[in-house]
Amino acid sequence: MQLRYNFRVYPAPAQQHALARAFGCARVVFNDALRARQTARENGRPQLSDGELSKQVITLAEATPERVWLG
Repeated sequence: MQLRYNFRVYPAPAQQHALARAFGCARVVFNDALRARQTARENGRPQLSDGELSKQVITLAEATPERVWLG
């Protein structure tokens, strides 16, 4: 038997801001990773591993001036 629950959340304004920031960061990282994989495929390179992709999209991106806010 499978159970399913529905929950509704009413975050406070500060929590709304924190959630929006977290989801915004996740969206940017996902889009960067997707773009990196598509570029690799278009250039005929092998698919990037998850570790390499994580290093490129998160770790190295935090050091750039335009993505410093990811840190």
